[in-house]
Amino acid sequence: MKSIEHLIIKTYKAAVQLRRASDEQIKNTLFSLAHLLEQNMQQLLQANAKDLAKQEPNNPRNDRLLLNEQRTLNIANSIRNISKLPNPCGKVLEQRTLQNGLLLEKISVPLGVVGAIYESRPNVTFDIAALCLRSQNACLLKGSSEAEQSNLVAVNIIKQALKENNIDADCVTLLPSEREAVQELFTATKYVDVIIPRGSDSLIQYVRTNSLVPVIETGAGVCHVYVEKDANINKALNIVVNAKVSRPSVCNAVDTILVDKPIASTFLKEIQPLFDKYSVEIFADEDAFNLLNDYTNLNKAEPQDFGREFLSLKCAIKVVDNIDEALAHIQQYSTKHSEAIVSENKDQCERFLQEVDAAAVYSNASTRFTDGEEFGLGAEIGISTQKLHARGPFALEKLITEKWVIRGDGQVR
Repeated sequence: MKSIEHLIIKTYKAAVQLRRASDEQIKNTLFSLAHLLEQNMQQLLQANAKDLAKQEPNNPRNDRLLLNEQRTLNIANSIRNISKLPNPCGKVLEQRTLQNGLLLEKISVPLGVVGAIYESRPNVTFDIAALCLRSQNACLLKGSSEAEQSNLVAVNIIKQALKENNIDADCVTLLPSEREAVQELFTATKYVDVIIPRGSDSLIQYVRTNSLVPVIETGAGVCHVYVEKDANINKALNIVVNAKVSRPSVCNAVDTILVDKPIASTFLKEIQPLFDKYSVEIFADEDAFNLLNDYTNLNKAEPQDFGREFLSLKCAIKVVDNIDEALAHIQQYSTKHSEAIVSENKDQCERFLQEVDAAAVYSNASTRFTDGEEFGLGAEIGISTQKLHARGPFALEKLITEKWVIRGDGQVR
């Protein structure tokens, strides 16, 4: 594979021009992008069909790769929503005048050049590009080979929107899909300010281990729903089913269900037909296995099943004695993404919300809401599970850093 250094340098230089672009210019670019996406929808869907044709037909992760008309329209609407959000850059965060007359301002500024490494989902190409443009960041996009044709068409549409609005098209660059491309990205410390991996835990750990460029993790989600003994059973059933089956291939889908022993028999009996309808495969601990013994698709859980991000119609179930055991289990197996309790006991809910260490914690709601657009943030690059700089949906407001600007009149120290 040829060196990608020239692509990285061109993007680095384009970032300077993007910082000079007016707010109106960037808004118009995003409106153009949404319109061009709708105009070129069939071209994008044809490319996506080629990508899908290369995959195993029954792979549940194909849902992450799939684009259709409705999803494409949703992407266009998301881009329009991002364009309407206020620019996070250029805000005066702090201002003071020193005794010597120096005027100090701390202002918000773009990160600079954002490298993104992600798997499968071609919608992420549009999300990252739109968020970076709105925050005046250039971006280097490293998608996977599974979505190669989709990403090529997507970036061509993005570049057309940039050219139409007199912004350097090199501020959004698609890197080759080959894995070797990331090695140069990892060492481009002079030109790239941050790398954000989005995808499987193995991808994230690989980037974190090998990159010399600072990394912001968007972590894998081993998500739990804890059905506490004072739960409303119907409410719990609706939440659990939604968290598991509404889109099982995404990171905010539930992986492990914890249920208190006093209501385990009732709850598990009622969840069986609901899960059976969607052919959910269950990995159950001993108590849950005995209660579910006539379920169609049942396995005895191994210890490692409770730390798995299934990304499919599979889940683990464990019966616990009380909230103490549930909290201990979550502390052991959680990836600090999204965790939920279902209970009518407000004290237990508040204890759960306070003690669980995760980017998003829920009381009586599905984990599926952990999403930048659902949170009113437009979209997100990923869900950050770390604690430095950003946590939760990594969205527009976090694609910035700070700069001190000092105005003087000849002062010396």
